[in-house]
Amino acid sequence: MEFKVDETQQEIDGDVLHSLSDGSVILKINQKDYQVKILKSGTDEVEFIFENSFHFAKTIRSNSSETTILVDGYPLTIRKHFKFADLLKALPSTASVGNNNLASQIPGRVVNILLNVGSAVKAGDSVVVLESMKMQVAIKAHKDGNIRDIKVKKGMTVGRNDVVATIE
Repeated sequence: MEFKVDETQQEIDGDVLHSLSDGSVILKINQKDYQVKILKSGTDEVEFIFENSFHFAKTIRSNSSETTILVDGYPLTIRKHFKFADLLKALPSTASVGNNNLASQIPGRVVNILLNVGSAVKAGDSVVVLESMKMQVAIKAHKDGNIRDIKVKKGMTVGRNDVVATIE
């Protein structure tokens, strides 16, 4: 599969070779194999580890000839080969694989911490409440477990994707 990345004016040859049982995928990019650990994947966004670095990518706009994604806050437009959609479908759709960090989906100010270190938590339970644009939004547990660490304090400001707690 060939891709043309606008900002670099460089063509990239890439393929998904296979998915591993731990949520990782093996990619071949320009004849070199890479293992990418998928941490969290949704319909239009993915968190992953690539070459020992955390990355966040979100699809902003997509049509039949190109896709614009935000990678770590930087927009990137990819002119795609007709099989690009197959590549996206091949990524595992795990909600969270082996990730203990609970991150904020939005920027905001911490107005309440609902659980303490050691508390048992179920996926979907509210852990921290943020205020953003005069609205209160609960940050909910992404998995069952126990709260190992609370990384924020009441009144603190957090950014999008900042870790607010650790769940084991």
